[in-house]
Amino acid sequence: MAKGNRYSTDPFPGISKWKNEPVLVTGASSGIGWGIALALGRAGMRVAVTGRRKEQLEELLALLNDGGAKGLAIPADFSREEDIANVFERIRSEWGGVRVLINNAGLGYQEDLARGSTESWREMLDVNVLALTLCMQEAIKDMESAGLGQIINISSVAGHRVPLGKQFGMYSATKHAVKALTEAMWGELAAKGSPIKIGTISPGMVETEWHAKAFDDVAKAQQRYAETKSLQPDDIADVVCFLLSTPAHVQINEITLRPIGQKV
Repeated sequence: MAKGNRYSTDPFPGISKWKNEPVLVTGASSGIGWGIALALGRAGMRVAVTGRRKEQLEELLALLNDGGAKGLAIPADFSREEDIANVFERIRSEWGGVRVLINNAGLGYQEDLARGSTESWREMLDVNVLALTLCMQEAIKDMESAGLGQIINISSVAGHRVPLGKQFGMYSATKHAVKALTEAMWGELAAKGSPIKIGTISPGMVETEWHAKAFDDVAKAQQRYAETKSLQPDDIADVVCFLLSTPAHVQINEITLRPIGQKV
C-alpha cells in the first residue's frame, strides 16, 4: 500500500497540474460560468470564456487580466453550430486547443408541456443538449492530441428528478439528456482506454440571473431565493476546482449539491 500524505492547507493543491493549460468555460457572461472562470484564472489556467453578451465577457476578461490570468473572450450563440466551431478554432489558433472543458451554457423556459411552444423547446434542445455534445466532440479532438483532458458538464438536480408542477418539463428533459450523454461519452472514452476524465455537477438552487429569466419575473425569482438560502456561483466553482484537483487515476462521474432546506 502506498504511503504518504497528500493533504495540504491549500484546499485544492492538485489543481496546480493544470497551470497554464487552456480551459473553455461556456455560458460565462454571468452566474455560475462567471464564478468558475474567475476561480480557474486564480488557479493559473488560461481561461477562454464564451457567451452571447459581449460587454459582460469583456468585463470578465478585464477581471481575469487584472488577477494575472491569461484570457480570451469569444462571443458566441450556442444555438448556432458555426459559432461553436469558431470558438474552438479561435482557441486552437491562440493556444493550441482545449485541455479542460466546462460545459456550462444552458437556458430554461417555464412552460406547460401541453401548451408550450416548439420555438422555446427547440432553443433549449439546441443549447442544453446539442451544443453541449458538439463541445464535447470538439474538445475531445484537442484532448486526444494532447494525451490529457477533463470535461465537466454543468447539469441540474432537475436532471435527476422532474420538479412536478413547476412547468419545467422540457428543461428537465434536457438535463436528463445531459446525464445520459455524459454517461455515454464516459463509456466511449473508457472503452478505448482514454485518460480523459468526464463528469457532471448537478446544482440545486443557485442565486443567479437564471430564475429571473426562466420565470420572466425578477420579483418571483427573488421570492424563490428568499425562501431558501441559495447556493452561490462560488460554491459551484469550488466543486469544479475539487474535480480538477483529483489525481489522474481518480474518476468522479457525478456530484449533486443543494442548499440546506431545498426539497427538490
